[in-house]
Amino acid sequence: VVLSFGIIFQPHLLIRYYTAVSARTIKLLGATTPIYLMTLYIPAALVGLGGALVMPDIAIPDRIFPEMLFAYAPAWLTGAILAGATAAAMSTLDSMLHANMTVLTRDVYQRYIRTGASQDHYILIGRLIVVALLAVGYFLSVSTFDFLVQLVALSGSGALQLMPAILGVCFPSRRLTTKAGVIAGIGAGLTTLCVTLILVPHPLGLHGGVWGLLVNFVVTWVVSRFTLPPSDVTVSRIHGAVERFVYEGDPA
Repeated sequence: VVLSFGIIFQPHLLIRYYTAVSARTIKLLGATTPIYLMTLYIPAALVGLGGALVMPDIAIPDRIFPEMLFAYAPAWLTGAILAGATAAAMSTLDSMLHANMTVLTRDVYQRYIRTGASQDHYILIGRLIVVALLAVGYFLSVSTFDFLVQLVALSGSGALQLMPAILGVCFPSRRLTTKAGVIAGIGAGLTTLCVTLILVPHPLGLHGGVWGLLVNFVVTWVVSRFTLPPSDVTVSRIHGAVERFVYEGDPA
């Protein structure tokens, strides 16, 4: 559940949501995407449980699915499934590369390092960032497998800490959060996540991502109560546009 909801807040999926052609579409995406993602993990759990019965002595349990395919499925079915998995991995990879390149180029480099450069310059920087990200990804992929699993879990749980901030955009008329509150909440949530995933794994049997999110919400709410809300100009420019598109009304 943590990974399912965390994934929908990752940059490469947030950018896809912007392609919605209507308010109805974006609402439908928000309501159905977590359910769709959760259904992906049900077959994975069934494969894992079945594999534990038929291959209890497998050396690396995370390889149970391909091992079962090689042992029990015909060659043509194994090839088709592995080809589909490879295609899905490539689709996810290019989306992640594009999203992270866009964030680093537009939101970091263009805004803080070199403002006002030509479009060709930013395109070049974006391509260099893609190459750098690929190099980092390759290095991580050939490192220890346990570290890679931890990194994937941390990415989903870490993205989940954006929930209070995104809810503030989804329900702009309430305006219960402030910039300082959101930043403090994300910082507290990520700190709690690291503690409950690494130092004290999953206290009381509750996933570290959930502990981080709970602390995140509390800190966001408390800090927002004692800090200034966004100006009317910001509310009109950002929240007003969201409400007109999603709710077809004006900000309250």
